[in-house]
Amino acid sequence: MSAVAPLPWRPDAVVFDMDGLMLDSERAITDCMTRAAAEAGHDLPAGLWLEMVGTGDAACRAMLADRLGEVAADALLDHAGALYTEVVDAGVPHRPGLLDLLDWLQAAGIPRAVATSTRRPLALRKLRRAGLLERFHAICTSSDVAHPKPAPDVYLLAAARLGVAPARCLVLEDSPTGVRAALAAGMTLVQVPDLVAPDEAVRALRHRIVESLGEAQRLLEACVGPDTRDS
Repeated sequence: MSAVAPLPWRPDAVVFDMDGLMLDSERAITDCMTRAAAEAGHDLPAGLWLEMVGTGDAACRAMLADRLGEVAADALLDHAGALYTEVVDAGVPHRPGLLDLLDWLQAAGIPRAVATSTRRPLALRKLRRAGLLERFHAICTSSDVAHPKPAPDVYLLAAARLGVAPARCLVLEDSPTGVRAALAAGMTLVQVPDLVAPDEAVRALRHRIVESLGEAQRLLEACVGPDTRDS
């Protein structure tokens, strides 16, 4: 990976995606979808699950309904949801480097929010079970906005709830859908890819892409110290 440009200023807030960025949940979700499809006798391409990464519930349902019809799609999603509930109740593992980054941001006095495509009840449950709920000043979900990612709504809501201008927020995202949402909100973005590697079209957006949350933390460390924001 080529050298990543330093951040231009000290962010006033950092906004986190949840699934695939903080929690190692994308693998669990895709495993549950694959299992539910197989048990229902559906022959669906493995790439379909990757296309769903970072999208909201309605978009996932529409993609399945196009292939299976609405009744079969709803049944598959219900079964996959039941399987995933068992995973959530057991506690979804953190992505590597997450707690170190959160500890560092707290010590630096930088406010933090979550902006996720997950519906609010499940998002709160996942964060609570993972021991993360109290680490954030605001939790924003697809239940709270009119339009899910890639629309910017959930990121704009996070900035508003933190009382920070969108242009002063740094976003950490993993998925192409979330990347587009954050950029549409006018925020500075660092992508930490998980299951879906950024393709040529995503790289053409010319945002920062790093390999880990640890690398994202090093970018922040390099710009936090004396406050370097523009006057």
